[in-house]
Amino acid sequence: MTAFIIGAIIIIAVLVLVLTNIRVVPQSKAYVIERLGTYFATWDTGLHVKVPFIDRIAKIVSLKEQVVDFKPQPVITKDNVTMQIDTVVFYQITDPKLYTYGVESPISAIENLSATTLRNIIGELELDSTLTSRDTINAKIRVILDEATDPWGIKVNRVELKNIIPPREIQDAMEKQMKAERERRESILRAEGEKQSKILVAEGHKESKILEAEAEKQSAILHAEAVREAKIREAEGEALAISKVQQATADAIKMLNEANASDAVVKLKALEAFSKAADGQATKIIIPSEIQSLAGLAEGITEAVKK
Repeated sequence: MTAFIIGAIIIIAVLVLVLTNIRVVPQSKAYVIERLGTYFATWDTGLHVKVPFIDRIAKIVSLKEQVVDFKPQPVITKDNVTMQIDTVVFYQITDPKLYTYGVESPISAIENLSATTLRNIIGELELDSTLTSRDTINAKIRVILDEATDPWGIKVNRVELKNIIPPREIQDAMEKQMKAERERRESILRAEGEKQSKILVAEGHKESKILEAEAEKQSAILHAEAVREAKIREAEGEALAISKVQQATADAIKMLNEANASDAVVKLKALEAFSKAADGQATKIIIPSEIQSLAGLAEGITEAVKK
Protein backbone atom coordinates (compact mmCIF):
# COMPACT_ATOMS: atom_id res chain seq x y z
CA MET A 1 0.00 0.00 0.00
CA THR A 2 2.82 2.34 0.90
CA ALA A 3 4.66 1.42 -2.30
CA PHE A 4 1.50 2.20 -4.32
CA ILE A 5 1.18 5.60 -2.76
CA ILE A 6 4.82 6.40 -3.36
CA GLY A 7 4.48 5.26 -7.01
CA ALA A 8 1.41 7.40 -7.49
CA ILE A 9 3.19 10.42 -6.04
CA ILE A 10 6.16 9.87 -8.31
CA ILE A 11 3.92 9.54 -11.37
CA ILE A 12 2.02 12.70 -10.46
CA ALA A 13 5.30 14.57 -9.90
CA VAL A 14 6.61 13.46 -13.28
CA LEU A 15 3.39 14.50 -15.02
CA VAL A 16 3.46 17.89 -13.31
CA LEU A 17 7.11 18.32 -14.24
CA VAL A 18 6.45 17.39 -17.88
CA LEU A 19 3.36 19.57 -18.15
CA THR A 20 5.10 22.59 -16.64
CA ASN A 21 7.90 22.29 -19.21
CA ILE A 22 5.61 22.13 -22.25
CA ARG A 23 5.36 25.47 -24.07
CA VAL A 24 3.15 26.60 -26.93
CA VAL A 25 4.68 29.53 -28.80
CA PRO A 26 1.90 31.75 -30.19
CA GLN A 27 1.85 33.49 -33.57
CA SER A 28 4.20 36.50 -33.96
CA LYS A 29 6.25 35.44 -30.92
CA ALA A 30 9.69 33.83 -30.52
CA TYR A 31 11.27 32.26 -27.44
CA VAL A 32 15.02 32.45 -26.88
CA ILE A 33 16.13 29.29 -25.03
CA GLU A 34 19.32 28.89 -22.95
CA ARG A 35 20.75 25.55 -21.87
CA LEU A 36 22.94 25.67 -18.82
CA GLY A 37 23.31 29.44 -19.24
CA THR A 38 24.28 29.32 -22.93
CA TYR A 39 22.15 30.15 -25.96
CA PHE A 40 20.62 26.92 -27.20
CA ALA A 41 17.78 27.64 -29.65
CA THR A 42 15.02 29.98 -30.80
CA TRP A 43 11.56 28.51 -30.66
CA ASP A 44 9.15 29.57 -33.36
CA THR A 45 5.36 29.17 -33.42
CA GLY A 46 4.22 25.72 -32.23
CA LEU A 47 4.57 23.13 -29.41
CA HIS A 48 7.92 22.81 -27.64
CA VAL A 49 9.27 20.93 -24.55
CA LYS A 50 12.24 22.11 -22.56
CA VAL A 51 14.44 19.98 -20.38
CA PRO A 52 13.63 20.60 -16.70
CA PHE A 53 16.36 22.29 -14.62
CA ILE A 54 18.60 22.53 -17.71
CA ASP A 55 16.77 24.69 -20.24
CA ARG A 56 15.25 28.06 -19.51
CA ILE A 57 13.40 30.71 -21.51
CA ALA A 58 15.83 33.64 -21.65
CA LYS A 59 13.55 36.08 -23.50
CA ILE A 60 10.16 36.22 -25.19
CA VAL A 61 10.40 38.41 -28.28
CA SER A 62 7.54 39.98 -30.24
CA LEU A 63 7.99 39.86 -34.01
CA LYS A 64 5.32 42.50 -34.73
CA GLU A 65 6.19 45.96 -35.98
CA GLN A 66 6.48 48.23 -32.96
CA VAL A 67 6.30 51.98 -32.49
CA VAL A 68 8.26 54.05 -30.01
CA ASP A 69 7.75 57.77 -29.49
CA PHE A 70 10.83 59.58 -28.21
CA LYS A 71 10.54 62.79 -26.24
CA PRO A 72 11.56 66.09 -27.86
CA GLN A 73 15.28 66.61 -28.34
CA PRO A 74 16.98 70.05 -28.49
CA VAL A 75 18.83 70.54 -31.79
CA ILE A 76 20.67 73.50 -33.30
CA THR A 77 20.41 74.42 -36.97
CA LYS A 78 23.23 75.66 -39.18
CA ASP A 79 22.10 79.26 -38.62
CA ASN A 80 22.21 78.79 -34.81
CA VAL A 81 18.50 78.42 -34.12
CA THR A 82 17.67 76.04 -31.26
CA MET A 83 14.49 74.02 -31.68
CA GLN A 84 12.79 71.01 -30.14
CA ILE A 85 12.13 67.96 -32.32
CA ASP A 86 10.50 64.71 -31.26
CA THR A 87 10.67 61.58 -33.40
CA VAL A 88 8.62 58.45 -33.88
CA VAL A 89 10.44 55.24 -34.88
CA PHE A 90 8.74 52.20 -36.40
CA TYR A 91 10.88 49.09 -36.01
CA GLN A 92 10.65 45.30 -36.14
CA ILE A 93 12.77 42.54 -34.58
CA THR A 94 14.14 40.26 -37.27
CA ASP A 95 16.63 38.18 -35.24
CA PRO A 96 15.53 37.33 -31.66
CA LYS A 97 19.02 36.01 -30.74
CA LEU A 98 20.81 39.22 -31.76
CA TYR A 99 18.08 41.30 -30.13
CA THR A 100 18.58 39.36 -26.84
CA TYR A 101 22.38 39.33 -26.77
CA GLY A 102 23.37 42.17 -29.12
CA VAL A 103 22.78 45.22 -26.96
CA GLU A 104 21.66 46.08 -23.45
CA SER A 105 18.40 48.09 -23.40
CA PRO A 106 17.92 48.22 -27.20
CA ILE A 107 15.11 50.82 -27.06
CA SER A 108 17.26 53.19 -25.04
CA ALA A 109 20.08 52.59 -27.50
CA ILE A 110 17.79 53.44 -30.44
CA GLU A 111 16.64 56.62 -28.70
CA ASN A 112 20.18 57.84 -28.09
CA LEU A 113 21.25 56.93 -31.59
CA SER A 114 18.19 58.70 -33.03
CA ALA A 115 18.94 61.89 -31.06
CA THR A 116 22.61 61.89 -32.13
CA THR A 117 21.73 61.31 -35.78
CA LEU A 118 19.06 64.02 -35.69
CA ARG A 119 21.51 66.58 -34.29
CA ASN A 120 24.05 65.77 -36.98
CA ILE A 121 21.53 66.12 -39.81
CA ILE A 122 19.84 69.27 -38.52
CA GLY A 123 23.23 70.86 -37.87
CA GLU A 124 23.84 70.84 -41.62
CA LEU A 125 20.53 72.58 -42.42
CA GLU A 126 19.23 76.09 -41.92
CA LEU A 127 15.90 76.82 -40.26
CA ASP A 128 13.89 77.21 -43.49
CA SER A 129 15.34 73.99 -44.93
CA THR A 130 14.57 72.14 -41.71
CA LEU A 131 10.93 73.21 -41.80
CA THR A 132 10.47 72.26 -45.46
CA SER A 133 12.58 69.08 -45.68
CA ARG A 134 10.87 66.64 -43.35
CA ASP A 135 10.78 63.82 -45.87
CA THR A 136 14.50 64.17 -46.60
CA ILE A 137 15.36 64.24 -42.90
CA ASN A 138 13.14 61.21 -42.21
CA ALA A 139 14.81 59.20 -44.99
CA LYS A 140 18.34 60.05 -43.80
CA ILE A 141 17.59 59.12 -40.20
CA ARG A 142 15.94 55.85 -41.22
CA VAL A 143 18.93 54.76 -43.32
CA ILE A 144 21.41 55.54 -40.55
CA LEU A 145 19.35 53.88 -37.80
CA ASP A 146 18.63 50.80 -39.92
CA GLU A 147 22.32 50.30 -40.62
CA ALA A 148 23.31 50.86 -36.99
CA THR A 149 20.64 48.54 -35.51
CA ASP A 150 21.22 45.68 -37.95
CA PRO A 151 23.77 43.98 -35.59
CA TRP A 152 21.08 44.12 -32.89
CA GLY A 153 18.59 42.11 -34.94
CA ILE A 154 16.38 45.19 -35.45
CA LYS A 155 15.08 46.60 -38.72
CA VAL A 156 13.98 50.26 -38.74
CA ASN A 157 11.08 50.54 -41.19
CA ARG A 158 10.23 54.22 -40.88
CA VAL A 159 11.16 57.35 -38.96
CA GLU A 160 8.89 60.39 -38.67
CA LEU A 161 9.56 63.85 -37.25
CA LYS A 162 6.44 64.30 -35.16
CA ASN A 163 6.84 67.95 -34.16
CA ILE A 164 9.32 70.68 -35.00
CA ILE A 165 9.03 73.45 -32.41
CA PRO A 166 11.14 76.56 -33.11
CA PRO A 167 11.75 79.26 -30.44
CA ARG A 168 8.86 81.53 -29.44
CA GLU A 169 10.22 84.59 -31.25
CA ILE A 170 10.63 82.54 -34.43
CA GLN A 171 7.06 81.31 -34.10
CA ASP A 172 5.82 84.89 -33.69
CA ALA A 173 7.75 85.99 -36.78
CA MET A 174 6.38 83.05 -38.77
CA GLU A 175 2.84 83.85 -37.66
CA LYS A 176 3.28 87.48 -38.74
CA GLN A 177 4.66 86.34 -42.07
CA MET A 178 1.77 83.97 -42.60
CA LYS A 179 -0.69 86.71 -41.64
CA ALA A 180 0.92 89.09 -44.13
CA GLU A 181 0.77 86.40 -46.79
CA ARG A 182 -2.91 85.80 -46.08
CA GLU A 183 -3.62 89.54 -46.28
CA ARG A 184 -1.69 89.76 -49.55
CA ARG A 185 -3.69 86.90 -51.03
CA GLU A 186 -6.89 88.48 -49.79
CA SER A 187 -5.94 91.79 -51.47
CA ILE A 188 -5.16 89.95 -54.70
CA LEU A 189 -8.47 88.11 -54.58
CA ARG A 190 -10.34 91.36 -53.83
CA ALA A 191 -8.60 93.12 -56.74
CA GLU A 192 -9.42 90.20 -59.02
CA GLY A 193 -13.04 90.37 -57.90
CA GLU A 194 -13.25 94.09 -58.60
CA LYS A 195 -11.61 93.57 -61.98
CA GLN A 196 -14.08 90.84 -62.87
CA SER A 197 -16.95 93.04 -61.68
CA LYS A 198 -15.83 95.91 -63.92
CA ILE A 199 -15.44 93.54 -66.84
CA LEU A 200 -18.94 92.22 -66.29
CA VAL A 201 -20.36 95.76 -66.07
CA ALA A 202 -18.54 96.75 -69.27
CA GLU A 203 -19.78 93.62 -70.97
CA GLY A 204 -23.30 94.48 -69.83
CA HIS A 205 -23.03 98.01 -71.26
CA LYS A 206 -21.59 96.64 -74.47
CA GLU A 207 -24.37 94.09 -74.79
CA SER A 208 -26.95 96.80 -74.04
CA LYS A 209 -25.50 99.07 -76.75
CA ILE A 210 -25.45 96.18 -79.22
CA LEU A 211 -29.08 95.33 -78.46
CA GLU A 212 -30.05 99.01 -78.71
CA ALA A 213 -28.30 99.32 -82.08
CA GLU A 214 -29.95 96.12 -83.26
CA ALA A 215 -33.34 97.49 -82.18
CA GLU A 216 -32.75 100.78 -84.02
CA LYS A 217 -31.61 98.87 -87.08
CA GLN A 218 -34.71 96.68 -87.03
CA SER A 219 -36.89 99.77 -86.51
CA ALA A 220 -35.29 101.54 -89.49
CA ILE A 221 -35.70 98.41 -91.62
CA LEU A 222 -39.36 98.11 -90.65
CA HIS A 223 -39.93 101.83 -91.32
CA ALA A 224 -38.29 101.56 -94.73
CA GLU A 225 -40.36 98.47 -95.47
CA ALA A 226 -43.52 100.36 -94.48
CA VAL A 227 -42.63 103.37 -96.67
CA ARG A 228 -41.81 101.10 -99.60
CA GLU A 229 -45.06 99.20 -99.13
CA ALA A 230 -47.03 102.48 -98.99
CA LYS A 231 -45.41 103.74 -102.17
CA ILE A 232 -46.08 100.44 -103.91
CA ARG A 233 -49.72 100.54 -102.86
CA GLU A 234 -49.99 104.23 -103.97
CA ALA A 235 -48.45 103.42 -107.35
CA GLU A 236 -50.73 100.40 -107.71
CA GLY A 237 -53.74 102.63 -106.88
CA GLU A 238 -52.73 105.21 -109.47
CA ALA A 239 -52.12 102.53 -112.08
CA LEU A 240 -55.49 100.98 -111.29
CA ALA A 241 -57.22 104.36 -111.55
CA ILE A 242 -55.62 105.10 -114.92
CA SER A 243 -56.52 101.60 -116.10
CA LYS A 244 -60.12 102.07 -115.10
CA VAL A 245 -60.31 105.51 -116.80
CA GLN A 246 -58.83 104.09 -119.96
CA GLN A 247 -61.19 101.13 -119.82
CA ALA A 248 -64.14 103.45 -119.33
CA THR A 249 -62.99 105.59 -122.29
CA ALA A 250 -62.60 102.51 -124.45
CA ASP A 251 -66.05 101.28 -123.48
CA ALA A 252 -67.55 104.68 -124.24
CA ILE A 253 -65.89 104.81 -127.63
CA LYS A 254 -67.09 101.30 -128.33
CA MET A 255 -70.65 102.25 -127.43
CA LEU A 256 -70.43 105.37 -129.61
CA ASN A 257 -69.16 103.33 -132.53
CA GLU A 258 -71.94 100.84 -132.08
CA ALA A 259 -74.47 103.73 -131.97
CA ASN A 260 -73.01 105.34 -135.15
CA ALA A 261 -72.44 108.64 -133.33
CA SER A 262 -71.21 111.64 -135.28
CA ASP A 263 -67.60 112.80 -135.14
CA ALA A 264 -68.53 115.72 -132.94
CA VAL A 265 -70.10 113.47 -130.33
CA VAL A 266 -67.03 111.23 -130.29
CA LYS A 267 -64.75 114.20 -129.68
CA LEU A 268 -66.99 115.47 -126.90
CA LYS A 269 -66.92 112.12 -125.13
CA ALA A 270 -63.18 112.04 -125.38
CA LEU A 271 -62.99 115.46 -123.77
CA GLU A 272 -65.27 114.31 -120.90
CA ALA A 273 -63.12 111.24 -120.33
CA PHE A 274 -60.02 113.40 -120.17
CA SER A 275 -61.62 115.73 -117.59
CA LYS A 276 -62.50 112.75 -115.40
CA ALA A 277 -58.96 111.47 -115.63
CA ALA A 278 -57.68 114.90 -114.63
CA ASP A 279 -59.94 114.86 -111.55
CA GLY A 280 -58.30 111.59 -110.34
CA GLN A 281 -55.16 111.09 -108.20
CA ALA A 282 -52.76 110.68 -111.11
CA THR A 283 -49.73 112.98 -110.80
CA LYS A 284 -48.99 113.12 -114.51
CA ILE A 285 -51.56 113.62 -117.34
CA ILE A 286 -50.58 113.25 -121.01
CA ILE A 287 -53.01 115.27 -123.18
CA PRO A 288 -53.53 113.89 -126.70
CA SER A 289 -53.13 116.41 -129.53
CA GLU A 290 -56.62 115.81 -130.82
CA ILE A 291 -58.07 116.67 -127.41
CA GLN A 292 -56.05 119.87 -127.33
CA SER A 293 -57.79 120.95 -130.56
CA LEU A 294 -61.10 120.22 -128.94
CA ALA A 295 -60.69 122.77 -126.23
CA GLY A 296 -61.65 125.66 -128.45
CA LEU A 297 -64.50 123.76 -130.05
CA ALA A 298 -66.16 122.56 -126.87
CA GLU A 299 -69.11 124.85 -127.06
CA GLY A 300 -69.69 124.16 -130.71
CA ILE A 301 -69.61 120.45 -130.19
CA THR A 302 -71.98 120.79 -127.26
CA GLU A 303 -74.48 122.68 -129.37
CA ALA A 304 -74.17 120.15 -132.15
CA VAL A 305 -74.87 117.32 -129.81
CA LYS A 306 -77.93 119.11 -128.36
CA LYS A 307 -79.38 119.55 -131.89
